[in-house]
Amino acid sequence: MDKIQHKFVNVGALKLHIAEIGNGPNVAVFLHGFPEIWYSWRHQMIALAGAGFRAIAPDYRGYGLSDPPPEPEKTTFSHLLDDLLAILDALSLSKVFLVGKDFGASPAYLFSILHPERVIGVITLGVPYAPPGPSMLHKYLPEGFYMLRWKEPGRAEADFGRFDAKTVVRKVYILFSRSELPIANENQEIMDLVEPDTPLPSWFTEEDLSTYGALYEKSGFRTALQVPYSR
Repeated sequence: MDKIQHKFVNVGALKLHIAEIGNGPNVAVFLHGFPEIWYSWRHQMIALAGAGFRAIAPDYRGYGLSDPPPEPEKTTFSHLLDDLLAILDALSLSKVFLVGKDFGASPAYLFSILHPERVIGVITLGVPYAPPGPSMLHKYLPEGFYMLRWKEPGRAEADFGRFDAKTVVRKVYILFSRSELPIANENQEIMDLVEPDTPLPSWFTEEDLSTYGALYEKSGFRTALQVPYSR
């Protein structure tokens, strides 16, 4: 962890945080999901650096140590794609491997389509490619499914707002570590699906939780609830 370096890249009026390690000729850029940040990729970054790669993990705008956009509610995937291009240009990276997890897979797919000359290859986890377009989740999943709930204007904000950032992250990671889909009853909120005394997953430590909690305490969840849960 100590060998991972941190810097900021100016993208328009925003300063975006970049974590990086290694100095090999091939570069892998890691794109996080939610409720993740650059820190989610720390083990993979160190491993790749040991294998001779340069590994880079940005925090999206409004996430982690990156500046929030002036109007978080207007943030879209297009902004993430523009930010990624600006980061590659600022770091003088002509071509990279893109590694995306969770909703980070979407900008990896779309960037490779829009800027194929800048991408060597794409690796994704958890989300298959789907052409851009309206979500069809409402046709196949009940109203209480977490993604549908979080698309309702103001509902997730009110749900999250009952707890501090560390507790929200704790509850979300517990929910996402289960085999069943997070689905709430009609008069129940998503955060209420986790009892206060539920233990953390075995692979997620209290130190990890403190790190995530501190960074989300800084950034808040306004941008995170727009991308990927845009209204």
